[in-house]
Amino acid sequence: MTQLSTLITEAWPDFGLIDSGGGRKLERYGRFRFIRPEPQAMWAPATPDWKADGEFIGGSEEDGGGRWQLKPQVPDRWELSRGPVRFWASNTPFRHLGFFPDMGGQWDWLASRIRPGDKVLNMFGYTGVGSLMAAQAGAQVTHVDASKKSVAAARENAGLSGLADAPVRWIIDDALKFLRREVRRGSKYHGLIFDPPKYGRGPDGEVWQLERDLPELVDLARQLLADDARFLVLTVYAIRMSALALHSLLAQATASRGGQIEVGDMAIREEARGLLLPTAIFARWSA
Repeated sequence: MTQLSTLITEAWPDFGLIDSGGGRKLERYGRFRFIRPEPQAMWAPATPDWKADGEFIGGSEEDGGGRWQLKPQVPDRWELSRGPVRFWASNTPFRHLGFFPDMGGQWDWLASRIRPGDKVLNMFGYTGVGSLMAAQAGAQVTHVDASKKSVAAARENAGLSGLADAPVRWIIDDALKFLRREVRRGSKYHGLIFDPPKYGRGPDGEVWQLERDLPELVDLARQLLADDARFLVLTVYAIRMSALALHSLLAQATASRGGQIEVGDMAIREEARGLLLPTAIFARWSA
């Protein structure tokens, strides 16, 4: 069974999409407000008078892709939370703030399906907010990312959330190499979370390309699902790819399992007018 849907992240105390339009968006991250480029915000903003603590100014690839212009009151990092999970926010050189707020709705969905003791694998886990949400729900988590810096940040976030001793394995590795080894070992998981980038490099210079490597990623995922697995989540931020393509991949991988597949857009609801700002596409299977 397939369901087309829009996965909407609503504002929460430490985050909100205040306004959007004219190719930009105004967001709040705790006590600070920031402006970032947003090509999909093609409409006019609710108000032209945006007051912010900083703005990311886009640039060419030769210019490093852009830079932040920040007011003096913005610290190097500050604490945020979603429910019981706490984490650091910061103005990274990659224009985001150290986590992806549009995953909020996905995190809630995952946590509601985890049972204590479940084994959950979070690939491309970045700074670990999704891993900590799963651990808070009672899962035994394997967190994998190719960046030593990102895994160190995830471990810091675990300490900030009081989850330093939670059953989380922190692994620095190339995604496909790790998954191939896990298949050879006969490892099984009750839940898989995949958030692959369009392009990336492994710790030893391995090259990841989404369009080329995604089919193998999903096939390896299929082999890692336990008989009583509950979910497989795939999110993609590459604009040119369709949610229908993700559906076909997951439908093939889970054909013998039944259950339900949901596919569609991920979006954040704007506070000013309730408009939905699309951010990514997703597909997820659940038993």
